[in-house]
Amino acid sequence: MGAMLFRLMLFTLGWTLIDGSEMEQDLMWHVRKIPRLVSERTFHLTSPAFEADAKMVLNRVCGIECQKDLPAPSLSDLEDSLSYETVFENGSRTLTRVKVQGWVPEPTQNLTSQGVPVRRKRQVYGTDSRFSILDKKFLTNFPFNTAVKLSTGCSGILISPSHVLTAAHCVHDGNDYIKGSKKLRVGLLKMRNKGGGKRRRGSRRNRREVSGAGREGSQDSLKETAKAGRRRKGSARGQRAADGRPSFQWTRVKNTHIPKGWARGESGDPALDYDYALLELKRPHKKKYMDLGVSPTIKKLPGGMIHFSGFDQDRADQLVYRFCSVSDESNDLLYQYCDAESGSTGSGVYLRLKEPDKKRWKRKIIAIYSGHQWVDVHGVQKDYNVAVRITPLKYAQICLWMHGDDASCTHG
Repeated sequence: MGAMLFRLMLFTLGWTLIDGSEMEQDLMWHVRKIPRLVSERTFHLTSPAFEADAKMVLNRVCGIECQKDLPAPSLSDLEDSLSYETVFENGSRTLTRVKVQGWVPEPTQNLTSQGVPVRRKRQVYGTDSRFSILDKKFLTNFPFNTAVKLSTGCSGILISPSHVLTAAHCVHDGNDYIKGSKKLRVGLLKMRNKGGGKRRRGSRRNRREVSGAGREGSQDSLKETAKAGRRRKGSARGQRAADGRPSFQWTRVKNTHIPKGWARGESGDPALDYDYALLELKRPHKKKYMDLGVSPTIKKLPGGMIHFSGFDQDRADQLVYRFCSVSDESNDLLYQYCDAESGSTGSGVYLRLKEPDKKRWKRKIIAIYSGHQWVDVHGVQKDYNVAVRITPLKYAQICLWMHGDDASCTHG
């Protein structure tokens, strides 16, 4: 019964109740023309120090309310923010300047916080509505197997055989790359096999040791062998208890891309709008990944809901899934009520909609979970759970990072 309810909750969010009446929504992915992002020139920079401390919560970032008072960015401002740094596994670093072509400014979203309560500092709101994914049938299958864990303590999501999307603050604090990001690794979910071959070989070797000790006839050797046997027996029991639990296959990161809107260095504070990064893996994987999509408005979210899965630190090595409603939006950010703890930042926020002219449903990533952040609301600091939306320009940038040119990035 529990599994049936879980499936029902997860896969049948195509209807929503509004004011007590049932209403069918527009549950279709709409193909959009994407502006072109063209690499203009690449400069070599000095190698980073990799000395920053990881910060899961940022101080004084400009959120939705703050953005209301800001002028719309000019084309040159956007090109400067969308220029990007690339850090390679050998520690070298480059800056690539870009030009934007075919960009049409989007109308400003209806920014309103009416009816949204003031929140105190917490990441779990009321009853904890998170679900730990423990069943192997779910854990090793799409969409949950697209979630990954970073060696810096964050989460991420697979968006190609060689690429992981995550939050920029998971590898960079806006001024420098964080400690450990020079040898950054990504952990892909796998299941432990029961009765591994290595343990059996070890058992045969241990039996030979016992036999040899018996032939020597040394009482001290026999006592030491008995103690070692008891330790191995306890370890075997622990291994059997762990059978069926998830573990990680760790892969090194080949290079990391971060928008200059985040990696501002000494020139200013990082912009929350650009809290995203792309990691290229040294070895491609064979798992199913999730495609990118352009974020629709709140009114077009099925049931007003979003979904994401990550590795919350309060549930060690467990994949945690949640879904929740979005409370407010701007052109670049989403505020939402998803229960989440540190460790889940960098998760891919996704929707499930129908593909155009097809009856097939498809999940796509429409935002990156930035985490529990303090934002400036009319000069007062308040805390929200924030996600960074994938806009047409950000889609073009991430696509450029993945493919090296914009030929495959015309529509999204």
